[in-house]
Amino acid sequence: MVLDEIDYMNVFHYFEEISNIPRGSGNNQPMSDYLVAFAQEHELDYTRDEALNVIITKEATKGYENCPTMILQGHMDMVCEKKSDSDHDFLTQGLELCIEDDYLFANGTTLGGDDGIAVAYGLAILSSDSIEHPRLEVVITTDEEVGLIGATNLDVSSLKGKYMINLDSEEEDILLTGCAGGMRAVCKLPLSYKKMEGKKVSIIVKGLLGGHSGSEIDKNRVNADILLGRLLFDLRKHSFELLSVSGGLKDNAIPREALAELVVKEEDSYELINEVKFLLEKYKNEYRVNEPDLTILIQQGEEKEYLVMDEKTKKNVLFMLLQTPNGIQVMSPNINGLVESSLNLGVLKMEEGEIEFSYSVRSSSSSYKWFLNDKLQNLVTFLGGTYEYHGEYPGWEYKKNSKLRDIYSNAYRELYGKEIKVETIHAGLECGIIAEKIKDLDIISVGPNMFDIHTTEERLSISSTKRVFDLLLKVLKDFAEATK
Repeated sequence: MVLDEIDYMNVFHYFEEISNIPRGSGNNQPMSDYLVAFAQEHELDYTRDEALNVIITKEATKGYENCPTMILQGHMDMVCEKKSDSDHDFLTQGLELCIEDDYLFANGTTLGGDDGIAVAYGLAILSSDSIEHPRLEVVITTDEEVGLIGATNLDVSSLKGKYMINLDSEEEDILLTGCAGGMRAVCKLPLSYKKMEGKKVSIIVKGLLGGHSGSEIDKNRVNADILLGRLLFDLRKHSFELLSVSGGLKDNAIPREALAELVVKEEDSYELINEVKFLLEKYKNEYRVNEPDLTILIQQGEEKEYLVMDEKTKKNVLFMLLQTPNGIQVMSPNINGLVESSLNLGVLKMEEGEIEFSYSVRSSSSSYKWFLNDKLQNLVTFLGGTYEYHGEYPGWEYKKNSKLRDIYSNAYRELYGKEIKVETIHAGLECGIIAEKIKDLDIISVGPNMFDIHTTEERLSISSTKRVFDLLLKVLKDFAEATK
């Protein structure tokens, strides 16, 4: 096992075990089966619902039998991104874990620390005979990364807990107590074609940082799909036709790469290619601080007859890319520095006679969330397209009084001699959905330090993972002592 040298109370042991199981969103069965087998092996009660969510229960340790039940919650699925030169198959292969200094990462792919660390924490606690705790319900949901689907369909009828620690945060010195709501939005435009004789020129925007469309939307990172639209608009004085556009893999990840295939007359190709090179230098100068590795590759194809977008389709696609709202829309009027509302064009693709624009929409204001929904719908229907949304989920509202928040804050202060920061975030969590299902649920969200989640640069701090686990165990005992 690669992580034997850093294992800590079985946390990294279980993280490596689940990293060997393909668990991208939509591929839930293998991981769900593993959790059921774990519960059976350790003779623990469990339930599994139709959405493949798994709840594993462990009775309280001696002396804490009369304490309230604590829910520990996370999700089993991960965002599957890989580098362009990687041949990794997320459906059949486990991750190749690597250690460098204090960091754990995966070779050429996302790590899945979001939210594999929650599963690893839960299993390490459930498998231990020495950790003191109240009665526990460990809830592991499916398909969080593609619209909180598992939580939406979670059967909570067996749950007794009124206190919940969500383990899906990425900063150990921040205690989360609220989050934005959101939805997935899909705009589709019809495609019509014409024939054209010419030379294919492929333009590839790449080298961008990307990142999580919620927690990193405020880091001024460039969206490859949006930049591609700007590039095509900036080429408008040159004669070209549009063969295809595509970019991004997940609507909740800021796209790092995008592709446009153009068809030009042989005699026009030289000037167009030079213009792309000129534009690259202009963009690199603009984004030299926030996107230092931006590049645009140009590949020339053969000259022949192609089926390209007709003039109306081309204009509509470019109009949509140029005019679509994207990124931060409104900052919070109540909390300094917090994004209230945003959206991210995460996937741009063509299939079956349509071009599809897929977004992740987020807002802590329900009314503004629906305004962004209406805005997208109005834009695409104006262009003769269609609109749909799915995976709509509520925000998680801050509670003025929280016993669990107080216990966690006190435990942090006792361990580290300083105050933990109490915040709400713009990223979506399952907490709001579960809070709607369980009345008067007291929730906090915590986790170890992770960096660049949802990207191939994702890293998990080993030392932070250990510290947060120690803190979590102290909180479980302090909670049990305070409520017995």
